[in-house]
Amino acid sequence: MSRALDVVVVGNGMVGARLHEETLRRDPERSRVRMTVLGAEPVGGCNRVLLPALLTGSLTEADLLPEPAGPEPLATGTTVTAVDRAARTLGIADGRRLRYDRLVLATGARPVLPALPGLAAAPDDGGPHPAAPARGVTALRTLADARRLARLADRARARGSRIAVLGGGVLGLEAARALVARGVAVTVVHSAAHLMDRQLDAPAARVLSRVLRRTGVEQRLGTAAVRWEPEAGLHLDDGSLLPAAGLLLCTGTRAETGLARACGLAAGPAGIAVDDTLTTSDPDIHALGDCADADPGLVQPGWEQAAVLAARLTGTDPAARYRGTPRVTRLKAAGVELASLGDPFVEDTADGGAPDGTRPDGSPEVLRLEDPTGERYAKLVLHGDRVTGAILLGLPDAAAGLVQLYDRGAPAPSDRLALMLGRALPPGPADGADLPDHATVCRCNSVTRGALRTAWTDGARSTRELTGATRATTGCGGCRGVVEKLAARFAETDPPTRRDLPATTSPRRFP
Repeated sequence: MSRALDVVVVGNGMVGARLHEETLRRDPERSRVRMTVLGAEPVGGCNRVLLPALLTGSLTEADLLPEPAGPEPLATGTTVTAVDRAARTLGIADGRRLRYDRLVLATGARPVLPALPGLAAAPDDGGPHPAAPARGVTALRTLADARRLARLADRARARGSRIAVLGGGVLGLEAARALVARGVAVTVVHSAAHLMDRQLDAPAARVLSRVLRRTGVEQRLGTAAVRWEPEAGLHLDDGSLLPAAGLLLCTGTRAETGLARACGLAAGPAGIAVDDTLTTSDPDIHALGDCADADPGLVQPGWEQAAVLAARLTGTDPAARYRGTPRVTRLKAAGVELASLGDPFVEDTADGGAPDGTRPDGSPEVLRLEDPTGERYAKLVLHGDRVTGAILLGLPDAAAGLVQLYDRGAPAPSDRLALMLGRALPPGPADGADLPDHATVCRCNSVTRGALRTAWTDGARSTRELTGATRATTGCGGCRGVVEKLAARFAETDPPTRRDLPATTSPRRFP
């Protein structure tokens, strides 16, 4: 029998931890792969996507941490300082050296600190150590950041002051809504003309802005910050001062590529260059997640990449390739139902078209419905009869159905208006109970209704046990309500009987 492959993973975040789990699923005896996971953070696998939920108290820190996947070494608080590609060794900050057969870089991304006076003692120069934020300033990327933001928020509330949120993207708005739920006044400052300008067109953003103002999130749009003054607030380019006791930076991230650059790996536009096997310019080094130039920025692509790489490392599927992930962005903020998928930034330029939706010049079919009073907006983009982009605000049934069509590349019904209103398809994940078995319930983990039903049959008799058996709800958390409804439906249609597993037996779990 050949020797097991020594694989070292640098990075113990969501993607590094998932790679460990996926490898153990495929090689539970550890006969093919011996994996060591190293990470600079004090905890591993923290679900960064759910950090805003800590502010509302709806989740605890323990809810954001994965269960231990296995006995392999998991070294938290360990900083890798150098990669020697010729010797295939890593230099550790404490002076040790660690050998590898294969190295996996899952170093993620780090928050970008804008070059504004008052934000940091020194500007972020792109080196291996990001600049530390100044007093009263924090990002929201780690558990330590979340704790710092909670302290700033409580201090602001006690003083009758507010938190300024710099950046009106997804994270900024989710955090702002969570801060309002904590009882803190919030103002979002966004330099672009409208919110979420990377995912929404201007009409959709107008409706979203109205929804957020109703729920307590104030906004300063088309305005840039010029200076942070501790104990005073945020100075803006219109000459005004926004009084604030704290500043939350949601100004984007930068791929953490310091180790890769230092050892001479090739770079791509958005991170470390990789091919569809997630291999870098060095055949013994792989990269995945936010540090790689392969669909960074969302959790689902990183987890799908982890499954591909685990299949290749263990030899269970040597032909596995990462072909890309359909991009769906959801805003997870209380009182807001928003989804953006594909490419919605196109306009209808064709004059008429055939009944099957094809256009004489090949241009897309674009439909739009705007209802500011009802706080609803829909935009649908189709090429032929395939959905290639959409924005759905305040229309959860339509969003659920369109995401299913988009994921599968299935043809859209001919009644476009009914489709935009959620009336042309069977109930989607907004309802959940009557989904077909092939429908995806949890996009982050690619869990279908059929997989949940199988887990129920195998003994997972509650939402918590279904989560443990399938990983559903452990990504962005947006499908939790659907899984709860499905658990209730399964209990009605397939109640526990004597044939079920005894109470002392646990259902199947990952890994």
